[in-house]
Amino acid sequence: MACTTILVGKNASYDGSTMIARNDDSGSGHFTAKKFTVFQPQDYPAVYKSVISGVEIPLPGSGLRITAVPNAVEGKGLWAASGVNAANVGMTATETITSNPRVLGADPLVKGGIGEEDIVYLVLPYVRSAREGVRRLGSLLEQYGTYEMNGIAFQDVDEVWWLETIGGHHWMARRVPDDVYVVMPNQLGLDTLDLDDALGEQKEFMCSADLRGFIDKYHLDLSLDGALNPRDAFGSHDDADHVYNTPRGWYMLRYFNPNTFA
Repeated sequence: MACTTILVGKNASYDGSTMIARNDDSGSGHFTAKKFTVFQPQDYPAVYKSVISGVEIPLPGSGLRITAVPNAVEGKGLWAASGVNAANVGMTATETITSNPRVLGADPLVKGGIGEEDIVYLVLPYVRSAREGVRRLGSLLEQYGTYEMNGIAFQDVDEVWWLETIGGHHWMARRVPDDVYVVMPNQLGLDTLDLDDALGEQKEFMCSADLRGFIDKYHLDLSLDGALNPRDAFGSHDDADHVYNTPRGWYMLRYFNPNTFA
């Protein structure tokens, strides 16, 4: 099965736990072995260097201990995939998503940026809440850019947050409501973005600091009523998205809510 993420708010779970989970896909006839690893604070270098892109990023001193499940066979970078740190913050990275030519023309992907190989290792040791995770990753995206489109989940004991990249340097994030669960296949999933909140109090939303200006400058808001739909503005609209991704989301929703689809 292709990459699919499940996010569960604390009031949607049986025992009041927040939950995030993602399967790690592989091509037909191919298997990527993983290993369970513990990274201690003394393991972190002063400067991180990506294997794939070559980008070098200074790390902020001694980080927290984390667990991770990187590739067992070396050669293509760390690919930490997911983990939990000593402050009980979890994250999973990444769910590969897609965008459209209008967005990628306005903010092209960055060949020497960060990607799935790097994200967990760059973020998880240095945050103490899901919100902090969103903010740290957002600042890295704005400064260094990314060479691919991704969705990233963050979790602490109270909150679940979901971040999606937009082009090379932009991003948006939403807190998963406590009484909601989310099934996220390989597609840009956020269909609501309150820019006033994201650029103000950040109660339920966050985004890159110049996102409003970016949308206005490149005429990305396709709505006729002024209600921004990020999926329409930033997402892919090709047939592959509807054939490959949407059915997966529909299948999982039918599994969890059989009466709704009876």
